[in-house]
Formats: sequence, structure tokens, C-alpha cells
Amino acid sequence: MLKRYFQKHLVEAGCDEAGRGCLAGPVYAAAVILPHTFKNKYLDDSKKLTAEVRYELRPIIEEKAVCWAVAWATHEEIDKINILNASFLAMHRAIEKLKIRPELLLIDGNRFKKYQELEHRCIIEGDGIYMSIAAASILAKTYRDDYMLKLHSDYPIYAWNTNKGYATQEHRNAILNNGFSDFHRRTFSVTDPQLELDLDLQD
Repeated sequence: MLKRYFQKHLVEAGCDEAGRGCLAGPVYAAAVILPHTFKNKYLDDSKKLTAEVRYELRPIIEEKAVCWAVAWATHEEIDKINILNASFLAMHRAIEKLKIRPELLLIDGNRFKKYQELEHRCIIEGDGIYMSIAAASILAKTYRDDYMLKLHSDYPIYAWNTNKGYATQEHRNAILNNGFSDFHRRTFSVTDPQLELDLDLQD
């Protein structure tokens, strides 16, 4: 069972991102403030859940949360400032959109760029420890998946309906055979087991 809070006295927002390791598309982030009374036996790190369970949990999280927000950084921003900074930027944007200002941020992972003067705690594998971070991981993941499914209709050769932009062999082969789309991250290395693609040679 996940923990309901890090401490009792401050308003906590759990924050997580989705899409850092992808070759295409934006990185999404979510921030969620849950009530201390929130309960759900299925809530967990989004990576441990099936897509069906994630989408079943999303409206429950949105309804029961004190407040929540989702934001993103584009693939152009990722190429400009790098994926780590783009992940922080997406988190900052999600935090900024919250209707209630948190007093403490619980960040999944071991690094974070301070947001204004808010106190934060970085928690490795926090999405499998705290409910608010797990909830954020589910929102970030499902909203990003929705976005990639929309892109798939215009770029079906990359199979984003199944790989969501991650570096599967199928996705990498599609890039090797067809080049980049307008939504690929040009600063990410695309590597086949025996063939390396020079990103700078692509249109």
C-alpha cells in the first residue's frame, strides 16, 4: 500500500513526468494534490499498471484530487535545453497551473530544479512509494499517450499507437527507413544494433 503523505502539516503536491526516454514527441508532467483520506488499492507507479487500469484510474484521480494539472515541454524545447531541463520545465508548468499553491513538492527521481521558493523532496522511485506521485505518473503517462495516438493518425509509419515514441526496434527501423518526422527529437541518438544513423544528415 502506498503512503498517503510525506508529512501531515504542509500541502503536498506529487510530481512526475512521462516520455523522457522517447525519440519523438513532448515530455509531459503532472502535479497532483490528494486529500489525506484518498484511498485506492489499484493506485501504483504507472509503469506497473496496464493501460486499461491507468485509464480507469485517471478520472478517479481527477475527481478525488484536491487539484491537479498536466503540462508539457515540446520536442523543440527538448532539443534546445536538453531532456532533463525540459522535464523540469514541464513540471514547473504543471505546478504553476495548480489552483491551490502547494507548500511542499514531492518529486519522483533524484534531481529537480527548484521552483520559485517552494520546498521540495526528491524521492527515488517515489511513484511506487507515495500516492500523490503515483497519481501524477498516471496523469502524465495517459495524457502523453493520448497525444501520441493523435499524432499517429498523421504518421502511421512510426507505429506511435503502440510504441508511443519510445525507442523500440520497430520505431528505430522506421526512422532508418523513412527518416525523421516533424516531431522527432533531433538531439537523441537513434541506434540500430548494427547500424548508427547520423541525425544531422536527416531533413
